[in-house]
Amino acid sequence: MNASAWTLLAVFLALLLILAWPLGRWLAALCEGRMPRWIARIEAPLFRLAGVEPNSSMGWMTYALALLAFNALGALAVYGLQRLQALLPLNPAGLPAVSGDSAFNTALSFSTNTNWQGYAGESTMSYLTQMLALTVQNFLSAATGIAVAFALIRGFAARGEAGRRSSARFGAIGNAWADLTRLTLWLLLPLAFVLAVVFVGQGVIQNFDGYKTVTTVEATVYQDPQNGPDGQPLKDAAGNPVTKEATTQTQTLPMGPVASQEAIKMLGTNGGGYFNANSAHPFENPTALTNLLQMLAIFSIPAALCLTFGQVVGDRRQGWAILGAMTAIFVVGVIVATGAEQAGNPLLAALGVDPSAGNWEGKDLRFGIAASALFAVVTTAASCGAVIAMHDSLTPMGGLVTLVMMQLGEVVFGGVGSGLYGMLVFAILAVFIAGLMIGRTPEYLGKKIEVYEMKLIAIAILVTPILVLLGTAVAVSVEAGRAGIANPGAHGFSEILYAFTSAANNNGSAFAGLSANTPFYNTMLGVATWLGRFAVMVPVLAIAGALAAKQRLPVTAGTLPTHGPLFVVLLIGTVLLVGLLNYVPALALGPIVEHLMLWK
Repeated sequence: MNASAWTLLAVFLALLLILAWPLGRWLAALCEGRMPRWIARIEAPLFRLAGVEPNSSMGWMTYALALLAFNALGALAVYGLQRLQALLPLNPAGLPAVSGDSAFNTALSFSTNTNWQGYAGESTMSYLTQMLALTVQNFLSAATGIAVAFALIRGFAARGEAGRRSSARFGAIGNAWADLTRLTLWLLLPLAFVLAVVFVGQGVIQNFDGYKTVTTVEATVYQDPQNGPDGQPLKDAAGNPVTKEATTQTQTLPMGPVASQEAIKMLGTNGGGYFNANSAHPFENPTALTNLLQMLAIFSIPAALCLTFGQVVGDRRQGWAILGAMTAIFVVGVIVATGAEQAGNPLLAALGVDPSAGNWEGKDLRFGIAASALFAVVTTAASCGAVIAMHDSLTPMGGLVTLVMMQLGEVVFGGVGSGLYGMLVFAILAVFIAGLMIGRTPEYLGKKIEVYEMKLIAIAILVTPILVLLGTAVAVSVEAGRAGIANPGAHGFSEILYAFTSAANNNGSAFAGLSANTPFYNTMLGVATWLGRFAVMVPVLAIAGALAAKQRLPVTAGTLPTHGPLFVVLLIGTVLLVGLLNYVPALALGPIVEHLMLWK
């Protein structure tokens, strides 16, 4: 990494910390229900109208069923709007209904915070579909993830009920409807509104105009001199050369309400772009400032939730330990990815090109290599999926880093809410492993970790590797899967592995060399997004319920400290060993062998 790359990383992390501190305090107030009175007065009639008692806490199973039903209805609504968009208003381009398999994939993808896109937004989705279906789900899926994180935090913070072991699996963890309402109204909407206004000020478009046909710049400057039979330029009566204007070239520019979707797309770690080029499109990301703001928006809530965790459980050091582990893994990923992209392609030397100039393929000249590599690691670490560079054009090591960030379980900051509760699952596992080493019953934040919790943790950790590896194996084994490969060999395998890794871990980015908008991939990846979201979320809620019913034990001399550097190292080791070992053979068949071939 050169000096400018180090400076960019340092500035990014410093600004992130400045943003995370106040945001974490506000999230803690929402988690504990400590809102100002004026907010309570606004909420009261809304809750009465919905028949919700916000102070009535649910058991984990009721909480889980509420979230499942809520998101299932959201998926049905998104599917229906896509299929009927040709009959609905706000469709100035007259776009037809979305095909059944693509609508199925998109509905599951956006309701699970994945936002995988097998379509080009500007030529597939009407304004109404973009706003009412996709943007709304960006808010609701993000609120769902944070709500689950709140539930797990409350499970750790609860004091438990003595003498009620029979209720250990059904501890109260809050009210799902109250959490979803408050997170949407008092967190996501205000932040998205402010960020959207800033984006508009920087040049991100926000309108309902019809698509515009414009004359390209090149067509207005080209002139062709006219020559006579003798080959000399013809002149008019005044002695001026006779010229012929070039044929006028035009281009259709799509319009639409972009800034409003762009803001929540980043804040909610959703990632689905309004345009096919995503955040590389100048209408979505026009300046270096908007690029920095988008990266900060992706990480702001996941980072703040770590501090929220420490505050609510009564020990801020616990939140800093989690944040420290995430940051350490992230920084290493940025160093490796940026170094690989700046090293360039050694095969270009034979063509007379200096490889030390770096790997510019697939990158926007406005942002450069350092910013592109940083954005790639941010978006894959945070379960966002927005892109400003073509990941398919990354070097093998750069592509490996993006794959690894997702395959760790999206716990390096991760998605809003899902990153924290995923990392806490690994923290519980780290404490359990440490307890086995010394022959002591493990406990984390005063809660004993027993067989029931460990079974749930095993499910939560193994679900996504099974989906990724099984889905990849099926895709490379059947003709319908192989038909989408444009690059045979190791890179083609990496494209399929990346697609299922992205879907099952609810990221949504793609290597993009794979033709995935087919009934086979739309169905397979759609199912992977749904199971990757809720087959992890439900066990986490069960863990939260079990912990909520346990009494908190006092700290003794034998208690493992979970706030110092030793625990941070233990947690990082657990994430790397348990989260990544499942994928080593698959990575060896893809980016690792590709790297060895490149640098042989």
